[in-house]
Amino acid sequence: MLSTHLNTDSEPIVVTELLGDGIGPELESALTLLSESLPVNLHFEKIDWSVSRREKEGRLALDEGIDSLKKNRLAIKYPTETRSESPNAILRRNCQFSVIYRPVFSIPGITSNFTQPMNLHIVRVATGGTYEDPGQLIGDQAAVSLRLVERKPCEDAAHFAFKLARSNGWHLTSASKHTIQRVTDGLFESIVSDVHTHYPDTLHHQELFDALLGKLVISPEKYQVVLVLNEYGDFLSDLASGLIGSIGTGASGTFAFDEDHRITMAMFDPAGGTAPDIAGKDLCNPSALFMAFAMLLDHLNKKDLAALLQQSILSAIAEGDCTKDLGGKMHCSQFTESIISRIKHRLL
Repeated sequence: MLSTHLNTDSEPIVVTELLGDGIGPELESALTLLSESLPVNLHFEKIDWSVSRREKEGRLALDEGIDSLKKNRLAIKYPTETRSESPNAILRRNCQFSVIYRPVFSIPGITSNFTQPMNLHIVRVATGGTYEDPGQLIGDQAAVSLRLVERKPCEDAAHFAFKLARSNGWHLTSASKHTIQRVTDGLFESIVSDVHTHYPDTLHHQELFDALLGKLVISPEKYQVVLVLNEYGDFLSDLASGLIGSIGTGASGTFAFDEDHRITMAMFDPAGGTAPDIAGKDLCNPSALFMAFAMLLDHLNKKDLAALLQQSILSAIAEGDCTKDLGGKMHCSQFTESIISRIKHRLL
């Protein structure tokens, strides 16, 4: 059992809360109830980042969220609709976010066509690749897009990945197409090799990205921390989530760093979208948001509480006390109450 003496904060920790669209309001309500059940002193600074406000107020609405995040240096974000410009891209550009971390692991109770256990930790360079360039048509017969790989984001990602691997006794795999993309992917791999010299006690090997995808399906147990460039990380995260049977449990952390590769800003969010088809029906699955909140607690070095929350989520799913998309019969509000009940029982 855990004790409520864990709530030792004399002053509240202020967290920017970027409100979103679709199922966002239901997730916000669920997280409010969950956070109030935990012995941790947090204050959420709510910023309306709904698409209606962003389109109505434009830069004013965007700047309010960016300024809040820069001040508090910690945020939770709900799914947001993209119309004219991606809110995630705006945040990455204005807050110098350079790394996305997404853990993907098998969860007992979730049915999947893939039966082997997985515990994969994907570290993705959050900038560059072709995602920064919309491309250009060359007449009507061809198109071109510039692919950009920068040293600082790659160094940030490599240091983050090696620290993650070293602290958990894991090994690290960097994956790219450096034999074909010799300049861009070659630079990435050379940076990873240079950073590895700072972590000589951590095993590192390279894989070609296409080979990695095949090997991951065959032998997932051989991979722990995987470090990749922007597009590759996007593809790999969705593949891994599909293999474990649900994108609805995926959470991620996004980080900015100083010149010494120390984290200066962190944002946590569920990997899923706004799900407008079920919005307002109490049908959404808050698991990914709760997992993201556990990551936030871990980032605050409240590791006991983070573990308590994650264990409560996993035990509920394993016992079938979950939402319909995971094979259960609960609504979002019912699942939230189930998690809170488990937490209160463990805190006695």
